[in-house]
Amino acid sequence: MACFIRQPARLRADVPRVSKIVAGIGAAAVCGVIALTVMCGYVKGLPVFELFTKGAAEGMHTAIKLLPTLLGLIVGISMLRASGFLELFSALLRPVAEVLNIPAELMPLILLRPLSGSGSVSYVTELYSAYGADSVISRLAAILSSSTETTFYAAAVYFSGRGYKTLRYTIPAALCGDLAAVLLTLLSVRLFG
Repeated sequence: MACFIRQPARLRADVPRVSKIVAGIGAAAVCGVIALTVMCGYVKGLPVFELFTKGAAEGMHTAIKLLPTLLGLIVGISMLRASGFLELFSALLRPVAEVLNIPAELMPLILLRPLSGSGSVSYVTELYSAYGADSVISRLAAILSSSTETTFYAAAVYFSGRGYKTLRYTIPAALCGDLAAVLLTLLSVRLFG
């Protein structure tokens, strides 16, 4: 939204109208995709409604199966943030962050992102309001939140959904990918601004 502050008043007045148009196009696109899917099923002679209800029942079964895992993960992340552990662990990792030239403000985001997407989004929002959207910290936070994965959440959903009990190499490999994303984010912002 910071880019709208510098624009003339007449351009700022058009923003709500443009957002309504974009929202209308999005709603029409969703309706179009649904209609196209139903038409293709009908043309192929498939029982579209029966397949839909069967898929909905399977989805409900999967959601109920995932509920305990997700509930445990959400409670654990909430306790982690409320207890102040992220700030304490960030302070312990400060010497490593200084060697890698990672801003201290980003350490909680780096630690939180593999655990929770919504928690990391709220932290990025806090960074935006504290430093402004055009600051280096905010740019780094935006790139980090879009280039890293919610590793533990994704593993919990996919592995428990399929009934797997062991993760073996999945978590270490995914965390290596997250670390690579962090290092490449720092490098790219330093090289390209």
